[in-house]
Amino acid sequence: MSFIDQIKAKAKADKKLIVLPESEDDRTYQAAAQVLKEGTANLIMIGNADKIAAKAKELGVNIDGVKTVDPATCDKTESYIAKLVELRKHKGMTEEKARETLLNDYPTFGIMMLKMGDADGVVSGACHATADILRPALQILKTAPGAPMVSSFFILDVPNCEYGENGIFLFADCALEQDPDSEKLANIAGQTAESFEKFVGAKPNVAMLSHSTYGSAKHALVDKVHNAVAIAKEKYPQYNIDGEMQLDAAIVPSVGESKAPGSPVAGHANVLIFPNIDAGNIGYKLVQRLAKADAFGPVLQGIAAPVNDLSRGCFAEDIAGVVALTAVQAQVLAK
Repeated sequence: MSFIDQIKAKAKADKKLIVLPESEDDRTYQAAAQVLKEGTANLIMIGNADKIAAKAKELGVNIDGVKTVDPATCDKTESYIAKLVELRKHKGMTEEKARETLLNDYPTFGIMMLKMGDADGVVSGACHATADILRPALQILKTAPGAPMVSSFFILDVPNCEYGENGIFLFADCALEQDPDSEKLANIAGQTAESFEKFVGAKPNVAMLSHSTYGSAKHALVDKVHNAVAIAKEKYPQYNIDGEMQLDAAIVPSVGESKAPGSPVAGHANVLIFPNIDAGNIGYKLVQRLAKADAFGPVLQGIAAPVNDLSRGCFAEDIAGVVALTAVQAQVLAK
């Protein structure tokens, strides 16, 4: 059973209500039909019910069973407007502006549904920029209690791969933190190790990546990662976290033994922490495209409720996978 099939089995065992705000995108309809067929979640699509039904018919997909919510006619819209004003009045939010936002910005409307307890998760981003999803999520939902920050990860399931956890890796941060300092890198390592445990159910081995292994190069960029490792080891002693190390030293046993002898992680890493968003984003897309890996994410960690972004290059199947991941996140948060 593949990784995503395992996640879907977990999602089916305790179905959650997930919002798909992007009713203007064909892939949303195709994904919704797949989710319903697989039984991994109950769904809400935001928009005019007649237009949604017509679009589904045009695309030839069956989305019977999806609940539609139209902000223009929803009986809860006024309470959402009032709540948004309350949450953002210190930033100049007015009733007029809140009304305009919620009637026209469907991802933000979906996040308000989540905030008000009318849904368990939101999946969006197929046709919106990451910032358009993350900004309202951070403004409205805030960070989870005790979370040091909000970061993101991708799950990569690489076929016929001898490395990682039977080909499964978590890559972070590939979508949110552009150039984290040492403290943030350490927090990303700890958060992603915890996420690996929750989603994969195995022991995380966290490699903090660099162009250097154990001081083989001297540069401020190396120092940043080296310092992050020291912070992470002190802050998250329950996890195997090591570095700085090059990618081959992190995942290939023979290279790890040669370049980082005695490391508890080298050659066995299944969680890869990249030094900045450029490296992370390029890295996950290389693996996705060249190694034909399934890539799911970006999945947000550290936020108070499950909101997950999508790559605008995603396929409908990717959306269905992230819906299942979001449902499992909601299960974990409900415990």
